Amino acid sequence: MKISTVRYYGGSRDKVCRLGLADLFLELQQIILDTEIEIAEEKQANGAAEVRKAIDCGFAAGTDWVKVASGGVDWSKRRRYNSSILVRIGVEIQVSARSDLLIRDIVHLRNSLQASEIDIGVIVVPSDQFQYFLTDRTPSMKDAIRYIETDLPEASKYPIIVMAIEHDKIGTPLKKMSTNRGKPK
Repeated sequence: MKISTVRYYGGSRDKVCRLGLADLFLELQQIILDTEIEIAEEKQANGAAEVRKAIDCGFAAGTDWVKVASGGVDWSKRRRYNSSILVRIGVEIQVSARSDLLIRDIVHLRNSLQASEIDIGVIVVPSDQFQYFLTDRTPSMKDAIRYIETDLPEASKYPIIVMAIEHDKIGTPLKKMSTNRGKPK
């Protein structure tokens, strides 16, 4: 995948440098960059859940990334520099659900930041262009910015980084998930 845009909030850029999180942040970016996604460039032709699965596989293959099943930050990793300094990064992947669930991701990051479980939060969303090719109501970078800057402006004070991703190349459509279509007659 490609990373098309990165937006920093709440002093997150300085905190990445000051706390020695640059290595973890680069590792996170490398996982995204190493995830290959091929889509059909047609409106809503691709299943977003397949993008999520591919990204999750990248984190799972990484070293020491911890996945939370539900109710918390999707992925986190910590690094110990000596016996007393421990830094942590938390990642929310929001590519395959309704855009309004970005608010839940912001709340998960806020709660983890306040509980000192993480030092920096990252939200990964499709770019506005990539979102056009994914299923209906999939979030995009503009949605994340709107939630952080307008709908929940206190979130702009949290050390959060929003990262927009794009597909690698044009190809076959990504499989869409089957949903409950009602009972057969």
